[in-house]
Amino acid sequence: MTEERIGREFYDRSDYFEGRTEHLQDLDSPFQKYRIDKVLQIYDPGPEERVLDVGCGWGTFCWALGPRVGEIIGVDFSQKSVELCEQRLAQRPIDGVSFLCADARNTGLGAESFDLVIGADLVEHLYPEDSEAVVAEAFRVLKKGGRLSLWTPHRGHFLEMLKARNIVLQRDVSHVDYKSMKRLKTMVANMGFAVERAYYAESHLIGLRSMERVFQEWVPILRRRIAVLARKP
Repeated sequence: MTEERIGREFYDRSDYFEGRTEHLQDLDSPFQKYRIDKVLQIYDPGPEERVLDVGCGWGTFCWALGPRVGEIIGVDFSQKSVELCEQRLAQRPIDGVSFLCADARNTGLGAESFDLVIGADLVEHLYPEDSEAVVAEAFRVLKKGGRLSLWTPHRGHFLEMLKARNIVLQRDVSHVDYKSMKRLKTMVANMGFAVERAYYAESHLIGLRSMERVFQEWVPILRRRIAVLARKP
């Protein structure tokens, strides 16, 4: 039996952005502090840079980077996501932060107008053909020398394998297509990018992350996350 395709309606009609998301809405939660730190280790934009956060979700990187960069725009195809972010922005305004409800495959934003595109916990939510279109759009909107930063779960980590079988952890049905590091590197290269760095990163769980950091080079099931940095020539 073929599973129902996960699209915009899933995110707008379900409680995806509102159910059990306190740790995602709180920038000071251990998970979000870890996530922000790790993504900025891939590439940390400067104060004059213009940033596009694709699949912005709860607006995490807009809140984290807004006070530090020239401008950041959060894009999501979910109207609910953008509405929640705009409500929060109205309560706590930050200069240079804005949100746009648009398809990441065709944002309508100007060509060669951004220094950095962030895709954090995005590509696992995208079907193969959509991933390629999103990367192509990132290439279009980036200035020459601009960078694409990708951060995604590694399917081969033992926690992801347990989740896939609903053992201890529940499977995330919105994760429709995990990408391997090799596949990500090939995809961005095919779209014209030059891969600058690609590596595995440990998880946020104390104790486990120390073991992962030491052994992940040799033990694939301890590779928690994949990080890729690519540059537009």
